[in-house]
Amino acid sequence: MTTLVLLDPSTPERLDRLRPFLPPGWLLTTALSRAPQDQLAALQGAGFAITGDVPVTEAMFAVPGLRAVHKWGVGFDGIDLEAARRHGVRVLRTTGSNAVAVAETTLGLILAVNRNIVRGHAGIAKGRWSKAEIAPVAATLSGRTVGIVGMGHIGKALARLLRGFGCPILYAKRSPLPAAEEADLGARFAPLDELLALSDVVTLNCDLNDSTRDLIDRSRLALMKPDAILVNAARGGVLVEADLADAIRAGRLRGAGIDVFSVEPITPDNPLLGLDPVVLTPHLAALDAAGFAPTVARMMDNLLAIQNGKPPRLSDVLV
Repeated sequence: MTTLVLLDPSTPERLDRLRPFLPPGWLLTTALSRAPQDQLAALQGAGFAITGDVPVTEAMFAVPGLRAVHKWGVGFDGIDLEAARRHGVRVLRTTGSNAVAVAETTLGLILAVNRNIVRGHAGIAKGRWSKAEIAPVAATLSGRTVGIVGMGHIGKALARLLRGFGCPILYAKRSPLPAAEEADLGARFAPLDELLALSDVVTLNCDLNDSTRDLIDRSRLALMKPDAILVNAARGGVLVEADLADAIRAGRLRGAGIDVFSVEPITPDNPLLGLDPVVLTPHLAALDAAGFAPTVARMMDNLLAIQNGKPPRLSDVLV
């Protein structure tokens, strides 16, 4: 019997959705909680594990018999890859599988902030007709300059969605794309500080790593236009949340849409809570009901390949 454990604590209903994808002879279990002791307990006797947002630590990789950990999605900042190498555990991810979903959520947050959709809904829910207070801060997206920080699968998908809005697009990444790809996307490479200064909308769609941690802080936010907005659907650690909250309270930024946080689930003392120009969502950008089956099948194919001594999909391999 081969045991596969879901490190993200899951309901019986979710486990039932996953079981039809299991190879014959595999058993599916889940961790009781995100607490380290429950994570370690869940891994005992498991050959394989899947993680969504749960960090995978040295102690977890050291559990005897663990052969591979698969990330549901692409962000691997919470996975100790060096520890995986030391303990001979393979690490994989579903590269590009949620790019369109994250790009659409990013676009949705841009529109929600610009058009004050959530603010208007909240007013009506409280018995207020807030049209007059929203009018001075309502903005359109069409024709506005959008700066995309990180031009991987998600950034490119977002650039394609923005074509219909006629938005000039700037992007920042380690190195420019080939000229032909820039032309296809309608995007121009710009150093980060220039992108921040010129953009009406800045969207973060980059990995979290040593070079991007706290990338957008007080000094970088000060470069942005006071009527610009910021959207983060990357990772919470890319943005200093307290600095963003200060900028919005001081009127140095018009608003923000945030899907990811430095601590998840969000805590009651998060500085972004209670700010009218800020739309907050619970790390839902990658969710896509239609994408569930192909993503799960892809993960199972990779894990089964490892069990059978065959190579998994090369683009999904991290370790």
